[in-house]
Amino acid sequence: MESYLEERFGGVQAKNSSEEALRRWRRLCSVVKNPKRRFRFTANLEKRGEAEAIKHANHEKLRVAVLVSKAALQFIQGLSLRSEYVVPEEVKAAGFQICADELGSIVEGHDSKKLIIHGGVDGIAEKLSTSKTDGLSTDEDSIKRRQDIYGVNKFTESEVRSFWVFVWEALQDTTLIILAVCAFVSLVVGIAMEGWPKGAHDGLGIVASILLVVFVTAASDYRQSLQFKDLDKEKKKIQVQVTRNGFRQRLSIYDLLPGDVVHLAIGDQVPADGLFISGFSLLINESSLTGESEPVAVNADNPFLLSGTKVQDGSCKMLVTTVGMRTQWGKLMATLSEGGDDETPLQVKLNGVATIIGQIGLFFAVITFIVLSQGLFSKKYHEGLLLSWSGDEALELLEHFAIAVTIVVVAVPEGLPLAVTLSLAFAMKKMMNDKALVRHLAACETMGSATTICSDKTGTLTTNHMAVVKACICGNIKEVNGPQNASKLCSELPEIVVKTLLESIFNNTGGEVVFNQDGKYQILGTPTETALLEFALALGGDFKSKRDETKIVKVEPFNSTKKRMSVILELPGGGRRAHCKGASEIVLAACDKFIDDTGSVHPLDKTTADKLNGIIDSFAGEALRTLCLAYREMEEGFSILDHIPSQGYTCIGVVGIKDPVRPGVRESVATCQAAGIMVRMVTGDNINTAKAIARECGILTEEGIAIEGPEFREKSLDELLKLVPKIQVMARSSPLDKHTLVKHLRTTFNDVVAVTGDGTNDAPALHEADIGLAMGIAGTEVRISHIH
Repeated sequence: MESYLEERFGGVQAKNSSEEALRRWRRLCSVVKNPKRRFRFTANLEKRGEAEAIKHANHEKLRVAVLVSKAALQFIQGLSLRSEYVVPEEVKAAGFQICADELGSIVEGHDSKKLIIHGGVDGIAEKLSTSKTDGLSTDEDSIKRRQDIYGVNKFTESEVRSFWVFVWEALQDTTLIILAVCAFVSLVVGIAMEGWPKGAHDGLGIVASILLVVFVTAASDYRQSLQFKDLDKEKKKIQVQVTRNGFRQRLSIYDLLPGDVVHLAIGDQVPADGLFISGFSLLINESSLTGESEPVAVNADNPFLLSGTKVQDGSCKMLVTTVGMRTQWGKLMATLSEGGDDETPLQVKLNGVATIIGQIGLFFAVITFIVLSQGLFSKKYHEGLLLSWSGDEALELLEHFAIAVTIVVVAVPEGLPLAVTLSLAFAMKKMMNDKALVRHLAACETMGSATTICSDKTGTLTTNHMAVVKACICGNIKEVNGPQNASKLCSELPEIVVKTLLESIFNNTGGEVVFNQDGKYQILGTPTETALLEFALALGGDFKSKRDETKIVKVEPFNSTKKRMSVILELPGGGRRAHCKGASEIVLAACDKFIDDTGSVHPLDKTTADKLNGIIDSFAGEALRTLCLAYREMEEGFSILDHIPSQGYTCIGVVGIKDPVRPGVRESVATCQAAGIMVRMVTGDNINTAKAIARECGILTEEGIAIEGPEFREKSLDELLKLVPKIQVMARSSPLDKHTLVKHLRTTFNDVVAVTGDGTNDAPALHEADIGLAMGIAGTEVRISHIH
C-alpha cells in the first residue's frame, strides 16, 4: 500500500508541489467521490493561475512605471506642470482635496509626475488633512468621513455560505445521484406494480438514506466552515506602530486609513499602499508582487511603497495613501480562494487510501451486482425472454443495483480526510489560545512526529524582558540593576563620558521613548533596545533633548550579518561623529582606542584589549547578553553616500543585559528529552551567554557541542556529518546557518525538525528558518509555520 501511494501520489508534497502533480491528484481522486467537497479547503489551481498572471502584470507595470518615472524626472525639473485633476464634490464636502482613485494611480503607477503636480509627499499629506509628524486626528466624525471616502483596510471576503449551499454540494456526489435515480425508478415501478403505499416502501427507504447522508455531511461541512472562519480571524490579528494625535501607538492593520503615519522596521510587511516620509537604508522585497528577488531601494526619489511587500533592511515612516481592495495586494487577494494551501502529508495519504479503497469497493460492487444478477439473467436467457421483463423482475434487478451502489457509498471513507482537516483546525485554534501562532495546518499535523527541536533563546527560552544589570565603562565594572545604582554610576563617571554614552544610546537605536495621553513615557522597540534606553533614562538622560542636540544623517540598521548598528550624527558645533553598537567581540575588534577613568582617550593596546575581552567573557559566563558601544570622529570630506566605516572606533564601554529563563523551561526540556526529542539552542547571541543559558535550561550536556555560526560555515561536508548530531548550542548564527543545520538534520539524519522563534528580537532575519513547534512554554508567543 505504501509503495503504491508513493508511486501514484509521491509528487504531491505538503508544500511546493508542481501544478501538474496537483492536477493529476485531483483527477485520480475525482473518480470515486465528490471532488467539490474533498478539495474545498485546498489550493484552487485556477485561482492560483490568475494570481500568477496578476503578479506578472504587476511586474510589467512596475517595470514600465520605473522606466517612465526615471525618464520623466530628467526633464520635469523647471517645467511648469499643470494639473487637469478635478476634485470630486463629495471629497471636497468631506474636507479632503484628493480622491481615492487619484491616490491609487499615483502609487500603483509609480507616477512621479503626478506626485510632483500634487506637491510631493507634503502636498499629499495636506490634501489628506493629516500631519507627517502627528498623524491623523482621532476625532470620531473625522475618522468616519475618511472611511466613507477612502474605504477601510480590509479585503473583500467570501460571504459565509448558508447551510443549504452545503446541502446542495453534498447532493452532487456521483454515487448519491445514482442512488437517487434508483430511488426514483423504484418508486415509479413499485407504485405501478403494487400501488401506494406498499409499492413505495423500498424507494422511500433509499430516499431517507440519501437525505440522512446528505444532511449529516452538510452539517459537518457547515460546522467546519465556521471553524475555518474563526481560524482566519485569529490569524489576522496583526498590529503595526502608528502615530495618531502626536502619540505613537499600536493599531490593527485593519484600522489603518489614508493619512495614517506608519512606522516600519526590518521584517515588517507593508500593510497598505503609501509614500515614504523619512527613513534610513530602506530596502523593500517586492517578490510577493513582482516575482523579482532583488530588493528595491525606497527613498525620497523613489517614495512608492506597495502593500504586501516586506521591509528587507532599514526603517522608515510611511504615509498611507490607499487601503483595502484598491491596493495592488487587495487586487491580488481578490483572485485567491479562501483555502490556498496545498494538501498536508497526512491528507495526501488519507485521500490516497480513500481513493484506493473506493476503487476496490467499486470493483467488488460490480462483482456483487454480477453475482446477484447472474441467476436472473441466466433464467431469462434459457427462457428466451431477455427482452421481456415483468415489474417484479425489474424491481429485483434494481434492488441488486442499489445494493452494489450502497457498497460503494459505504466503502469509501470520504469523511476521513475532512475529519482530519477539522481536527487540525481545532488543534491550530487551541495552540493559538496558548499563544502559539500556527501559520500552516501541516505544522499541527507533524509536530507529534518531531525528533529534534531547534529553539531560539531570547523570548522563547527566556522571559524577553531585558534589563542592563552590569556595565564596564572607563574600565570599571559596576552593578547597575536599579535606578539608585545607575545614579551612583553616573556620579562616578566624568561628565564627557556620560554625555558621549547618552548620545550613543539615544541616537544609535531602533527604539523610541514616547509619551502617551496620560503624560507617562513609554519605550517602544525590541527588548534589547528597551533595556538600553531604560539604562540611559536611569542615568538621567532626556531622550528628546538629546535627539534635538544632533541630527542623524545616516543609519545602517542592525542585521544578522553585521551583528551591529551604526549611525552618523551632525554635531551642533560642526563636524560629524559615528556611533556603533552591537556584538561585543565584533565591535571591540573594530576599536583602536578606549576611554580611561579620567575621560581621556588612549590607544587600545593588547593588555587593555585582553582585559576588556576577559570582562566580556565574564559577563557572558553569568548568562548576560553583552553589547559594546563605540564612537568615531569622522574626517572632512566624508559623504553620506559612503558606507559607515567599520574600523577606527573608540570604545565607550560594555553593558551586560540580563534576560531570565522562563519558569518551567527546564521541565519542558526534560520532558522533551525523556520523550526522545533532542532540544538544541540556535541563537544569534554570544557563545558564552548561550552556553550559560543552555546549561541552565538543561539543553547543553557533557557530550554536547557548542559552536559558533562562522566556525560551522567553514566545516566540510564530512566534518558536518560527524559534527551535526552532537551540536546542542549554535551561537552567533545567521539564518543561513540555521537553515543549513535544519537541512542536514532532515535530509541526512531523517529527523523531523521543529524550530521555534518569538519573532520579537533578531527574528526579522529568520523568515526562512521560522518553522516549528511550541514546546509548551507558558506565556511565550511562538511563531510556527512549517515543520521539516
